[in-house]
Amino acid sequence: MKNLKAVSVNSLTRRETIVSIFLIGIMFFIFGFVSWVNSILIPYFKIACELTSFQAYLVAFAFYIAYFVMSVPSSYLLKKVGFKKGMMYGFWAMALGAFIFVPAALSRTYEIFLLGLFTIGIGLAVLQTAANPYITILGPHNRAAQRISIMGICNKAAGILSPIVFAAVILRPTDTALFAQLGLMSSTEKSAALDELIRRVINPYIGLGILLFILGILVFRSPLPEIDTEHEDEQLAATNSSKTSIFQFPHLILGALAIFLHVGTQVIAIDTIIGYATSMNLDLLEAKVFPSYTLFCTICGYLVGISLIPKYISQLTALKVCTLLGSIFTLLILTAKGDIEFLGHQTDVSIWFVVLLGLANSLVWAGVWPLALNGLGRFTKLGASLMIMGLCGNAILPLVYGYFADTFSLRGAYWVLLPCYLYLVFYAFHAYRVRSWKFF
Repeated sequence: MKNLKAVSVNSLTRRETIVSIFLIGIMFFIFGFVSWVNSILIPYFKIACELTSFQAYLVAFAFYIAYFVMSVPSSYLLKKVGFKKGMMYGFWAMALGAFIFVPAALSRTYEIFLLGLFTIGIGLAVLQTAANPYITILGPHNRAAQRISIMGICNKAAGILSPIVFAAVILRPTDTALFAQLGLMSSTEKSAALDELIRRVINPYIGLGILLFILGILVFRSPLPEIDTEHEDEQLAATNSSKTSIFQFPHLILGALAIFLHVGTQVIAIDTIIGYATSMNLDLLEAKVFPSYTLFCTICGYLVGISLIPKYISQLTALKVCTLLGSIFTLLILTAKGDIEFLGHQTDVSIWFVVLLGLANSLVWAGVWPLALNGLGRFTKLGASLMIMGLCGNAILPLVYGYFADTFSLRGAYWVLLPCYLYLVFYAFHAYRVRSWKFF
């Protein structure tokens, strides 16, 4: 199988551009479905594998640390085989990870589940390294945040569906009673009950693995064009003529750190909210909808971005507003108190500020990517891989949260978000302009 000849973005017709955006949108939907199911896998594994909070958040660690391990190799893979064949390999790696869930479930071995999640993460790292710079450069620079917001809607819509679909397929109405009785069972009865519970994932993940394998083939045979990111125009080539390393682009390095902190805050807001809800005496079957509320707020933010950028506000202004909102909502999570009933849930008011973090997080990714990749030219693929490496923030920050949740409280652990948002404010207002380390 041969790769298509790489083409310049400027040579694509309007139809080719629209088709490419549509296909990448489908991929972002798949990214979201596979990624955000972790929000319910964490409490599910915590029960079925009898884990502490710290151990349960190893789900996020195993999944997202793959981005750190695989992001730079992904850029070299894509450079060697091209975007489309690289994407196919990414889908196949995800399929392999899904199939690993079968022996993990049969033996109820948490470490094998983590291996499966790590393998899925490897595949996603390849796909994200290809798809994010692809959508960033596929059109005018000042509309990049708008295109990324469209991708974000695809991603987060899948995220809304995934925990609900997972719960519908895996959980049963009688599970609330089962979870309450586990502590009263003998060790033999408990082991049998947990074995039955964990084996419910086998058929869904076999189906997912088959689907991902087929999608890999379909993407390779799709009309998605190869994009040439290796050649620069004369002006950009002159500007970058003295550059020999991506570390000579401070705005990129600082942007990668911004992505590290942003994705960490995002995954904390989504993956911890079920646990926070259950601490307010909500059972798992009721608490499972809270990640969907957070993701709905994120989609609302994307829709605002699509409507207003760049006609009414710039993508930079949107980034500044979102980072400031994140800081404010974090302080309200930590300080606001009082029971309220909202959307049929009786909870402390603070959990709704966790939900609103979805709004604050919505346009940060879309704002940082075009700023960080601006002017990289022939360094775009490697720069994108560094940005994708920042996704390991999804792996590390939830563990930090889990440690403080075990040590102090689920609510107190949200303090970890504040320094993250303050750095994002710094990047939005200043660091994106830095072009030389000596003037930093």
